Amino acid sequence: MEAQTYDTLIIGGACAGLAAGTYAARRAMKTLIVTKDIGGQIATTPSVENYPAIDFVTGPQLAQDMMAQAMKWGAELQYDEISKIEKRGEKDFVVTGDKGTYASKSLILAYGKTPRNLDVPGEKKYAGKGVSYCVTCDAPLFRNRTVVVVGGGSSALEGALILSKVAKKVYIVHRRDEFRGEEVLVAQMKAEPKIEMVLSSVTQEVVGDGQYVTALRVQDVKDASIVRDIPVDGVFVEIGFIVNSALIKELVDLDRLNQVITNKKMETSTSGVFACGDLTDSPYKQAVISAGEGASAALTAYSYVNDGKAAGVDWTSHPTS
Repeated sequence: MEAQTYDTLIIGGACAGLAAGTYAARRAMKTLIVTKDIGGQIATTPSVENYPAIDFVTGPQLAQDMMAQAMKWGAELQYDEISKIEKRGEKDFVVTGDKGTYASKSLILAYGKTPRNLDVPGEKKYAGKGVSYCVTCDAPLFRNRTVVVVGGGSSALEGALILSKVAKKVYIVHRRDEFRGEEVLVAQMKAEPKIEMVLSSVTQEVVGDGQYVTALRVQDVKDASIVRDIPVDGVFVEIGFIVNSALIKELVDLDRLNQVITNKKMETSTSGVFACGDLTDSPYKQAVISAGEGASAALTAYSYVNDGKAAGVDWTSHPTS
């Protein structure tokens, strides 16, 4: 039996993919969302307080609400992990997963990227209970508390500076004796009295009381006998992200970080393939931005599938004077 062909197939079930699903389905596109889970990183976030019009919601609840909304408008959902993508011609894509093969006229990449882990004891146990991978998201939760940032690149330095505006004390732990981030950020950080640098040190363990983080255990790289616990309320891991580029490196253009390069309409270098959310080269990785990009990707996909028919308002027919 020949597989049915969708108007658009969305790979990824977090904010970008679910928003794309809602917008595509509302345009009466036959829409399939293929994902291995719902929510992605947002599903591990205990509290979301910066999503417009929502004062407070848990990450899992936000993801579930977005999924329900997409399905309400007719989007279909399939739990699967994609292993192969083929473009056989214009409006002719075949996507293969562990559970089946799917055909579509357009493709929206929205599967995000994964933060690098420390891979130390206690990290997974206290994820969302003091361990965070997003300073912008969680910094306000640590007002007047003591925190530590692990990392030495620009994102770690920026994170430490942001946290210094709200936290009582900020440590920054780096395995080398100098930072890899931009010099201007290094200078700003060294000038901030709230920030204490812990150099030539590696993380051994995230320590907690069974419920929340209480300390970060570090070891000196030059003298392994020197091990100490830094008492903290929060641990921010800023050591980069991983994009599953193997799936798409032959399909679309990527930047040096293996992020998908897009334009403002979320078009990629390949016609019919659109991308949105954290796997793109957009500089800001936030749920609301991912959702907005998902909406844009869906509207542009609609235009592509309908031979250039406008996805939005045709302002040429709405003169301003």
